[in-house]
Amino acid sequence: MTTNPAPWLGQLQEQSFDRASRTLRKAYPPERRMSGAQLARYLERRVYALVSSTRPDGRPHAAPTLFSIHAESFWLPTLGGAARLRNVRAQPWLALSVVEGDHDTHAALLAEGPVEVVSTAPESVRDITQLRNDGGSLDWAEAWLRLTPQRLFSFAEVAWRN
Repeated sequence: MTTNPAPWLGQLQEQSFDRASRTLRKAYPPERRMSGAQLARYLERRVYALVSSTRPDGRPHAAPTLFSIHAESFWLPTLGGAARLRNVRAQPWLALSVVEGDHDTHAALLAEGPVEVVSTAPESVRDITQLRNDGGSLDWAEAWLRLTPQRLFSFAEVAWRN
């Protein structure tokens, strides 16, 4: 992550909950939501996310992906022939999930929004993503997906916070 995303993450989450249904707010009570700082730390140590897209025929598609955060967006390196690349070209929207733990140590972040296909990521995004990939080459990334979330929700059990 190139700059501290905590303020952006916290603000986006607050705006998302302000617009959320009563049912969703009940499922994610305020005392179980991560703060902006907790969200930033959580995402810094999580390297992979599960992204969900919609196939052109309407069926769902989910796949794990490496991700980085830069300029209030999630950046996802992608193979040129990947199903998710075809999917977002047809329907430019993604849902991203980062989940860990079970029961008392469960934590989750859910984000969704429009996605843009970018042929080349900014050098700073490539550099940080390569570091997050344990220094592994990103030569395989023929395209990048830039997800700019419009909604973001989190949940963390009490034991996860300790």
